[in-house]
Amino acid sequence: MQYLTLNNGVKMPILGFGVYQIPPEETKQAVLDAIDVGYRSIDTAQSYFNEMEVGEAIAECGIPREEMFITTKVWIENYGYEKCRASVLESLEKLGLDYIDLVLLHQPFSDYYGAYRALEDLYEEGLIRAIGVSNFYPDRLTDICLFERKVIPAINQVETNPLNAQYAAQANMEKNGVQIAAWAPFGEGKNGMFANETLIKIGKKYDKSVAQVILRWLIERSVVVLCKSSHKERMAENIDVFDFALDEEDVLEIMNLDSASSLFFDHADPEIVEWFDEMVEVGKNNK
Repeated sequence: MQYLTLNNGVKMPILGFGVYQIPPEETKQAVLDAIDVGYRSIDTAQSYFNEMEVGEAIAECGIPREEMFITTKVWIENYGYEKCRASVLESLEKLGLDYIDLVLLHQPFSDYYGAYRALEDLYEEGLIRAIGVSNFYPDRLTDICLFERKVIPAINQVETNPLNAQYAAQANMEKNGVQIAAWAPFGEGKNGMFANETLIKIGKKYDKSVAQVILRWLIERSVVVLCKSSHKERMAENIDVFDFALDEEDVLEIMNLDSASSLFFDHADPEIVEWFDEMVEVGKNNK
C-alpha cells in the first residue's frame, strides 16, 4: 500500500474502502472482507448509519489498531460547536475506538465554523489525529483556511472522477496545503463510465479493468481515493493497482474526458441546499 503524509505529519493510505450505501447488516462483513484483501483505510460517516458495524469489524479483524486508518464525517444536523463535539464523542462510542484518525465536516452548510472549532479542540485533546472537510468548493475551502487558521484542514474530500476531474480544485487545495480525497471515483457508473471507450482501450493496454485504470489515474495524481464494493473479488481487484503505471498519452486522453461538472449535484444550487435541508429532517425522523 502507498501512503501520503498529511499536513500535520499523519500518514494515510492513498487507497481506502468506503461504506456509503452499504446497509448496516452487511457492513461488518464487507469491512472484514476489505481488510482481509489488504485495505487499511475505512471511510464511514454519521449519515451512513453504520459506524457501529464498522467498529465491530475493526474490533474483530485482528489487525493492530495503529495499522488501521478510520475516517468518519459529521452530518449537518450536528453542526455548531456543542452539537458537533457531542456527535464526535458519540461516533467514538459507536466505533468503539479511543481515537479516530480523521474526522471531516460532511457538507459546506449551516454553522460549519462552530463545528470546525469543535473538531480543532478534539484534535488538540488527542481524540482525533487529523481533521478536515468534505464537499467544500474552492471559495469555501479558502475561506476556512484563511480565516480559521488554528488548524488548516488536512483533507477535502470531493467528487473526483474522469468526468469531473477537479484539476482546478486540486490546485487550490495544494496552494492551501490541503490533501484532496476522492469520493465517487467511478461516478457510480453514471454517464456510461464503465463503458467509456477511452478507459476500456487503456485498460486493455495494461490488462486492467476500467475501475483499475481510474484508480491508478487518481493515485498517480496523488489523490486519496475511496472505493466501494460489496463483493470481495471486486475489492481485491480494486486494490490491485500498484503494479502498473499510465503513460503520458493515457493521462492526456483521460484529461480530455473531463466535463468539469458534477455527475450528482451542484452545492451552489439553492434547490440542492433545500434538498440537503430535507435530508436533515428525514434523518431526524429516522432516529
